[in-house]
Amino acid sequence: MKNTARYPTIVYTEEGMRDGLQIESAGIPVDDKVALLDALSETGLKRIMVGSFVSPKYTPQMARIDELVHKFHPKPGVTYLALALNVRGQERMKEYVPPLTVERNRPKLFCHMCDVFVRRNTNRSQMDEMARWPAIIASAREKGVKEAAIGVNAAFGSNFVGDFSVDMVMKYLEKQHALWDAAGIKVIDVSVGDPMGWCHPVKMEQIFTRIKRQWPEVTDFAAHLHNARGMALTTTYAAITSLEAKDTLRLEGTIGGIGGCPYCGSGAATGMTATEDLMHMLEGMGIETGVDLDKLIECVWMLEKMIGRTAWGHVSRVGPRPGKAGEFFDANAPFVETLEHAKHFKLGPKMYDGCIVPWSEAITSPYLDRVQSGLPAYEIDGDWPWEENFFPKPTTAATT
Repeated sequence: MKNTARYPTIVYTEEGMRDGLQIESAGIPVDDKVALLDALSETGLKRIMVGSFVSPKYTPQMARIDELVHKFHPKPGVTYLALALNVRGQERMKEYVPPLTVERNRPKLFCHMCDVFVRRNTNRSQMDEMARWPAIIASAREKGVKEAAIGVNAAFGSNFVGDFSVDMVMKYLEKQHALWDAAGIKVIDVSVGDPMGWCHPVKMEQIFTRIKRQWPEVTDFAAHLHNARGMALTTTYAAITSLEAKDTLRLEGTIGGIGGCPYCGSGAATGMTATEDLMHMLEGMGIETGVDLDKLIECVWMLEKMIGRTAWGHVSRVGPRPGKAGEFFDANAPFVETLEHAKHFKLGPKMYDGCIVPWSEAITSPYLDRVQSGLPAYEIDGDWPWEENFFPKPTTAATT
């Protein structure tokens, strides 16, 4: 994504088809999923996770991923990804490359800070994860790898054992970094995950700031944040503003903010950053996303019909901030009270049917006259509608 010199380069992956739908009904028709995936491909999003190659016994929502990949229509310029947690899943996924892409990532030392969560999620322990580290390092050295990654999941805290301090996060990362140092391989990549929605902007800022101060050579950052407690978007903002233009920040989220892991204890209430809300925020920060928000909102509405409920996002309910004549709300619109009424921002006055109209006279305002003629409501050096009434221009006293 293009940005000003102030912010890092952002690489965004849309996870609605995977992290989002994995917690929804397993009965959603494949053809509906195909239609949603095809619609997402037309939004301008460049990286889309299509699902998971995992056991249908534990994740029945992904049981028909093979059919999905057969039926959807890949769009040139879009990278389609999938999750495969083990060798069997990886072999299944290889059958669909292309249209799927297997990315060559840096070798990585990684573990969950919550041992309870990883045991519930993958039937392995934190110690099992760490036991794999020597083999990962040996393989990297054998291949002549020069750069590596480190990371932790549940970095902010756990529903099962509580909060993890920034000092503790750094301790886990320092141990991994030291092992790569001993192998003579440079660490330039750090990731933090938050499967249980414990993220917080202050802690995010502290973690990334300490990483940059301690290891200036690290320029590639990643954050996978869940929104169980409403902190994902603000934490994402903190991640962005903690980094510099030379850095890259990899982010993930879902349309409608849906998602959640069945092993974390909060299920569908866990959610993620809503893609439409994040894109709206980035554009407001001056970061060009290349994403068509109008098409993205249509995808959210498609999703809501599929899952039979309102999604967690916000921009899909009220629209992006109107910025010019033709987009502003009608000053004489009737009472707008329901979520369906609020869709007038996209569907027009027909959504007002049945609304109360309390205005006995049309509402007028000199500010409306300005914006309807294409001018901003206020101009610092312009004539303000109220200025003559309350602050008359001083008259020059006659000279004698």
